[in-house]
Amino acid sequence: MSVKDCRSTSWAPPHRVEKCSDQAFDNAQRLQDAFQVFNALSENLTRSYLDLEAQVARLSEELAAARSEKLKTLAEKERLANRLQLLLKTLPGGVVVIDGRGFVIEHNPVAGLFLGEPLLGRNWRDVLDSLPIVENPHQRRLPGGKTISLTLSPLGDEPGQIVLLTDVTEMRSLQEWADHQRRLSALGEMVASLAHQVRTPLAAALLYASHLAKSDLDVSHRSKFAAKLTERLHHLERQVNDMLAFARLGTLSKERFSIGDLLTKLAENCEPLMQGKAIGFTVINRSCDDGLLGNGDALLGVLINLVGNAVEALGGEGNICVVADQPESRYLDISVSDDGPGISEDIRERIFEPFFTTRCNGTGLGLAIADYVVKAHFGRIWCESEPGLGTTFRIRLPLCPGGTPLPGNFSGRAVFMGGDDAAN
Repeated sequence: MSVKDCRSTSWAPPHRVEKCSDQAFDNAQRLQDAFQVFNALSENLTRSYLDLEAQVARLSEELAAARSEKLKTLAEKERLANRLQLLLKTLPGGVVVIDGRGFVIEHNPVAGLFLGEPLLGRNWRDVLDSLPIVENPHQRRLPGGKTISLTLSPLGDEPGQIVLLTDVTEMRSLQEWADHQRRLSALGEMVASLAHQVRTPLAAALLYASHLAKSDLDVSHRSKFAAKLTERLHHLERQVNDMLAFARLGTLSKERFSIGDLLTKLAENCEPLMQGKAIGFTVINRSCDDGLLGNGDALLGVLINLVGNAVEALGGEGNICVVADQPESRYLDISVSDDGPGISEDIRERIFEPFFTTRCNGTGLGLAIADYVVKAHFGRIWCESEPGLGTTFRIRLPLCPGGTPLPGNFSGRAVFMGGDDAAN
């Protein structure tokens, strides 16, 4: 019975055996295809991994090179910063860094010695206001007596400024010594020229005095010689006064005065020069700013000098016009014009030379004094003239609010001579 069952279980129809065989073959084929796909994917994955590994290696090399270059750059910048820091410490001048709000954010040790510690965090304007001005706002006197010069530069794209403080005390001393030597040299030249010019009027005065000593001289001749002697002595006095004024021009003091008042005084002082003459005299004030820093007496003497020269040139008939104008906000221009015979070019080139004159009774120092006074105000004076077309003297003075006087205490009245005494 058991044998029968066994036989019955092992038997199958032929069509079923074929069907099972085909199914097994398909499974094997699908499995083989899956393995091929798996192998292909594995190869692609391996290649991608190798490519990725190569890219990682390349990027690592580039990153290492960039890091190395950056480290070199940082090291170089650090060395440069150290050198700059050492340079700032060893500089003989002071360096102050100011931020956009005007506060000190950095400085070197020399700046601390100049301006006093603590300096960080202070308002720069307050620091400057505590230091007296010397000649101009860019020079300040320290509490110890030294003079420093201020040079300002912007911080580039950043808001703020860098201020360089330079000790100019020794330089100023050398400059003052050089100026003193130049004045002595000019004084020596003046003395030599003056001795030459004094000789002629002195000889004439001695001659007239010798005539006055004669006992047989009648009254009319005695009066005539006495008048001529007095005239020669007055001429000698003018020479001496002009020489003294010329020699003292380096010590002009300055203070703020009114331009309008200056022109009013000019008109009042020049009115006597026009008496008895057919001369029209006009003063025009077109300036916008009425205040000027300078020596009003010295400038008034210069203007009276120029007007007196114009009166002499006109010979009793013509027009004189004085104009104060402000073509630029930084400058004041004053012109003295006449419609007289004019000045030739060869004379015009020498009119500011000391002791050069074309008048028999001139001292030759009036325009030289005018030139020195204007230069003492950091201005300039020049002449515009053509023969037959009149003459214009122009003075340009800088308008410097908040300026300071020049060294010295000379009031300028020594050059306030006016009329013939002031004219060349």
